[in-house]
Amino acid sequence: MKHLLALAATSALIWTAPLAAQNSSTSPDLAAAIAADYDKELEALFIDFHKNPELSYKETRTAAIIAKKWRDAGFTVTEKVGGTGVVAVMKNGAGPTLMLRADMDGLPLVEDSGLDYMSTAKQISIDGEEKPVMHACGHDVHITSLIGTARQMSAMKNQWSGTLVLVAQPAEERIGGAKLMLDDGLYSRFPKPDFAMAFHVSADTPTGKLAIGEGIESSSSDSVDIIVHGVGAHGASPHRGKDPIVMGAEIIMALQTIVSREIAPLKPAVITVGSFHSGFKHNIISDRATMQLTVRSDDEDTRSKLLEGIKRIATNVGRMNGLPDDKLPEVLVSHESTPANYNDAAMTKRVKGVFAARFGEKVFDNKPREGMGAEDFAYFVAPNTDVPGVYFAVGGTPQADFDREASGGAPVPSHHSPFFKIAPRESVTLGTEAMTAAALDYLNPQK
Repeated sequence: MKHLLALAATSALIWTAPLAAQNSSTSPDLAAAIAADYDKELEALFIDFHKNPELSYKETRTAAIIAKKWRDAGFTVTEKVGGTGVVAVMKNGAGPTLMLRADMDGLPLVEDSGLDYMSTAKQISIDGEEKPVMHACGHDVHITSLIGTARQMSAMKNQWSGTLVLVAQPAEERIGGAKLMLDDGLYSRFPKPDFAMAFHVSADTPTGKLAIGEGIESSSSDSVDIIVHGVGAHGASPHRGKDPIVMGAEIIMALQTIVSREIAPLKPAVITVGSFHSGFKHNIISDRATMQLTVRSDDEDTRSKLLEGIKRIATNVGRMNGLPDDKLPEVLVSHESTPANYNDAAMTKRVKGVFAARFGEKVFDNKPREGMGAEDFAYFVAPNTDVPGVYFAVGGTPQADFDREASGGAPVPSHHSPFFKIAPRESVTLGTEAMTAAALDYLNPQK
């Protein structure tokens, strides 16, 4: 993922289990069946996915394996949706349509987790460069769990009624795959969901725990490039040129005033300049500087103000420095962009109830976010579509690791770190159990 989820658990929820949650979908037999399937097949699948990660938009091997496993489970499968995306459909009588989604891409990192099954993979990215690849955000857990969920739902067809749609989404790390799948007819070529659900394994949450909350789940994200056109000159004769580095520095400093002076203090907003490049030699004034920004917010009004402010400042710094109109800085908003992701209130209450009935005090509220991570599952759900959605967290780190860190030992590795690792059995089986239990509740023929 493009961000570090702040999904650690803080306080247990106390729930009275709804009647719908007290059916056979919450029986201990489900956990036993998933544990047996993990030993039989899911463990080997997870290790294979982890050892063979693929970069965003290049997940061809991963997608082919997922497609085969879903076909084997009895689903009608369509490949190459929105590029490498996979869609599986199982129609099982009358009832609502539920969509479950997992992301499947890795990250350009050299793995240093120390695991026996570390990735040593390399791949040519869509940028044309060979890069190392690692599952440093747990997407291998997500796809393994969704295969496990498919197998359980297929085996339990006598316990549910409706339509189940499974989605393996590419390019979440570059927040582009969800939109590509929608543009390729995800909601028109296939049954449009009445509800949608996804989860993320969280290194910040202890194994065995589930974290879920209403409202804002992740922020919007926009990748912005600024190109500053200057006039090259000798470094000893700056008056003969227009220095793009100076103009770039002015832009960077002025950008700070957007958040501090144009956005209300209680409105979350971030503008971070992550890259600034210009020039090749000590005594040469370049004719070009480039900047790369990430822009985050929690609502569309703030998002619009941030993007408009960036363009206004960059353009007028160019004018202030005497650039002609055809040489003014360019502001380009990348396709790597997603709106904010919100958990539907009614759906969240219902899923919490299902989880609480099954897992009891293992279900927790999300803690307040410490950052503004993004997730393009937002494209699939309200308010960006009319489909209510829920996104929750599955604990991925053993409590002993948190205890060790608290005692001054090695810190728990974060997402997007070369040291990232989670406990696969606990993560995959809990993710599968949670998704299956929620799916059985939403597709309950008694409702």
